[in-house]
Amino acid sequence: MMKETDVKGIYVPVIAPFTGNEQLDLDSYRNYIGKLLAHNIQGLVINGTTGEAPTVMWEEVAQLVQTTQACMQQKRIPIVIGTGTNSTVSTVKRTEMAGLLGADAVLVVTPYYSRPSQEGILEHFRRVAQVGVPIIAYEIPSRTGVRLTTDTIRKIMDLDQVIGLKDSSGGIELISELTRYDTKPILCGEDLYFHAMLSQGASGGMLASANVIPEALIHVFELASKGNFIQAKQAFDLLVPLIRSLFQESNPSPIKWILARHGIISSDTLRLPMGPISNQLQLELEQMMPEFVTNHLLCP
Repeated sequence: MMKETDVKGIYVPVIAPFTGNEQLDLDSYRNYIGKLLAHNIQGLVINGTTGEAPTVMWEEVAQLVQTTQACMQQKRIPIVIGTGTNSTVSTVKRTEMAGLLGADAVLVVTPYYSRPSQEGILEHFRRVAQVGVPIIAYEIPSRTGVRLTTDTIRKIMDLDQVIGLKDSSGGIELISELTRYDTKPILCGEDLYFHAMLSQGASGGMLASANVIPEALIHVFELASKGNFIQAKQAFDLLVPLIRSLFQESNPSPIKWILARHGIISSDTLRLPMGPISNQLQLELEQMMPEFVTNHLLCP
């Protein structure tokens, strides 16, 4: 089980690779996870948005977790499983099942679409916390349709089982407010704000772009951890054009295309309603990637 002190460094929200007929491709997944584990990442996140959680069945989540655990014979790092839904009952049930699968923590998003009250959201997290599995709360108002107040987030963070926060609030205002107090660890969830959030006291990042440039993001984190924020920004600025392109079209489509293009997974297949990237973005990424591959920034 994870502790607050484990919520630091680079966590990679993993993709779910599929075959051409949209079946889970575990052979590609083993190859892909093996390459990620070659880097000094601090954890993996299964069944997040990058893993196409809305279209992945729980039985497939279990397969991905078990395959990940089997790949960790030489190197053991935390496995975080996304269990948050817009139903408290189903979130509690999924959190219980994640615990049985051996999750080190769960990622629980603010309940989405129904736009509940602040009090209802706080009670949602209280109920999930009663399961006993460590929780990383996840604030992403652009997808949930509701923005938590700083007061609500502080109350959620005060719950015993909540060990940290993934902040995808769309800026640095929230982390600036939270770090005025004695807060639990905060991970940056918006890749373009990674350096800015580190400068405001973030303990690391849960970053989709770490699928293709893990070593570069680890380097930025290590520089910032040593207080070298100017050097960290210089290193991060080199990554910004690629990061912008990775989110130019819906995640994880661009990431899957790059991983397939470089033979890390067999296919860039996604499940509807997600679809492949445009030809224009393919050309853009094709022109960018040689520099990153040459500098050993892509998964080896």
